[in-house]
Amino acid sequence: MARRLDYSARYPLHTTKELYAALTNRDYWEARMVEMRKYSPNEVISLETSEDGIEVVLHHILPREMLPEVAQAVMRKDMVITRKESYGPFGPEVEGKYSASIPAGPGSLNGTTRLFPTETGCTMRMSSEAKVFIPMAGPRLEQLMLVNLVDLFRAEAEVTQQWLDEQKTTS
Repeated sequence: MARRLDYSARYPLHTTKELYAALTNRDYWEARMVEMRKYSPNEVISLETSEDGIEVVLHHILPREMLPEVAQAVMRKDMVITRKESYGPFGPEVEGKYSASIPAGPGSLNGTTRLFPTETGCTMRMSSEAKVFIPMAGPRLEQLMLVNLVDLFRAEAEVTQQWLDEQKTTS
């Protein structure tokens, strides 16, 4: 049985247009990776933007020794997580989706994203679903994935807020 989680990142004083513009900017994604590299090797693999939207592919690399014991029992090498995010074209609200996969991984992580305006700025809401196909350990690993995902989303939201603030002061 899959576990679900919703997370909202609020950006007061910033519009959906400003946040969407950041999502199209490679420098923004590199700034996010700089922060994430404090914890493990991460890189932007590709970023494509067009009138149809945005597609980005990231690699998060977690050294095996950093994984919890229950995960080390399953993973024999460093965990390379390929994360794909896509966002539709800019509009009053922007919808997107994301996924994270591990080669020969025992589960899946998928979700949707919604960027929308608020009275004070904008919000990006992520709805995630984690599924691990290991009897007995599956529910524990799913919960662990979602807890770590909240930490990741929170860190990314802080970098995004800083990026948006810096863009406002330099323009």
